[in-house]
Amino acid sequence: MEAGVFLALGENTDPSVAAEAARAIEERGFHAIWVPEHVVLFDAYDSKYPYSPDGKIGGFGKGMMEPFTALTYLAAHTSTVRLGTSICLVAQRNPVYTAKQVADLDHLSGGRVNFGIGLGWLREEFEALQVPFEKRGQRANEHIAVMKSLWCDETSRYDGELYKLPPTTMYPKPVQTPHPPIFVGGEGDAALRRVADLAQGWLGAGVDADQIGERIATLHGFLAERGRRPEDVKIYTLPNRRPNADRCRRLEDAGVEQVIHMAPLRAIDETKATLDDYAAMVFS
Repeated sequence: MEAGVFLALGENTDPSVAAEAARAIEERGFHAIWVPEHVVLFDAYDSKYPYSPDGKIGGFGKGMMEPFTALTYLAAHTSTVRLGTSICLVAQRNPVYTAKQVADLDHLSGGRVNFGIGLGWLREEFEALQVPFEKRGQRANEHIAVMKSLWCDETSRYDGELYKLPPTTMYPKPVQTPHPPIFVGGEGDAALRRVADLAQGWLGAGVDADQIGERIATLHGFLAERGRRPEDVKIYTLPNRRPNADRCRRLEDAGVEQVIHMAPLRAIDETKATLDDYAAMVFS
């Protein structure tokens, strides 16, 4: 099984700690670094965060760094570890600028980008960006289609209901061909259908080992309906509970290929101790 590390670079992150943490992750043989996205947060909001019992997001202070800025910084301090978004909120972003950031990061990192995407749950964030919260599933699908054209076509174009791109040229293209792998976040059937329709991976979160087998079976059914094979899609997960050897083994038995564990960034000694514990658990 592969092991990834989730880093939340935020308001109090010392850049030197982040850089040393990235090097420590790579030195210990972890496969990927993943970073989150929320451009703004709120003291009070009505939206329900899906991964906590009280519906409130925690652990990020007053905000987090923009993911492609953070990953570009981490790319400069590493050479082999993969660099992923967990997740990029594609429905609230301009797809042309997002395609550009992904391609440039892939170019600068030597082809190390995992592009994790999701719809977003925080209506108030969409409103702050003046982007409609409604139809965000359709908007995400159209944005991905725009990005794929920008990454893959010499002259790109798209004519959708929610987004139209005139004949356009964007370079440099990503190093990875045809484009960096897309991982769709989300645990419901709609997210799994989106995986089957357009992605190379599923990035599940908060699903226990006892439940994930059913979700994987559902995904495999959707893949079969579309003429795709189970091996066409990688299965990664970020569990709610701290992983241990037994949970990792059960997740692997269910078909999970990478378990992602959160590491703190308050002090480098604490970060390294957490990474050592995790490495001993998954690599021994």
